Amino acid sequence: MRIRSDSFEHRRPIPSEFALGTPDGFGGNRNPHLAWDEAPEGTRGFALLCIDPDVPTVGEMVNKAGVEIPAEQPRTEFNHWVMADIPADVREIAAGSCSDGATEGGKRNPPGPAGARQGLNDYTKFFAGDDAMGGEYFGYDGPYPPSNDLRTHRYFFRLFALDVERLVLPETFTAGDVFAAMHDHVLAEAAVYGTYTLNPDAQG
Repeated sequence: MRIRSDSFEHRRPIPSEFALGTPDGFGGNRNPHLAWDEAPEGTRGFALLCIDPDVPTVGEMVNKAGVEIPAEQPRTEFNHWVMADIPADVREIAAGSCSDGATEGGKRNPPGPAGARQGLNDYTKFFAGDDAMGGEYFGYDGPYPPSNDLRTHRYFFRLFALDVERLVLPETFTAGDVFAAMHDHVLAEAAVYGTYTLNPDAQG
């Protein structure tokens, strides 16, 4: 199985129109184009995740004036998009079809392929307690790495071909719920990634 994007080249920078944050504030926050083929025989559905594995683990340093986050700091994951139950006949998601612009407090019912379900991304936790931005962030919300981070972040779009049409998930679900529900149902996986940074001194 293969996956590609017309919105960015594999391993190359993601344009700011697909990011939540830019040096000047909010970006376009459009979901990028994705297309895939060569799904294995027996595929009855797909799941899609977008994961940044380069998130700093010392939150007190994030965007702190006069501080730089070293590239070698231990990292953790941040989930930017969680979609389950994509029908087996879907092979493409158009740019901007699931997200087109920043929504303070999160999108309640983001659009997507007919029949698919979209879960909470990790901005839900990140903005928790923020009076202006707090809320439930469903669907896609793009890159917004710390401006003082010396590591360039990678954004992996991971597509899973499944042997079931519908995963057993709670009404409101996260990436962790999808990983647990997919256990023993994954026929194949394909991934493509792009990079993004707000720090001109960031390392690749």
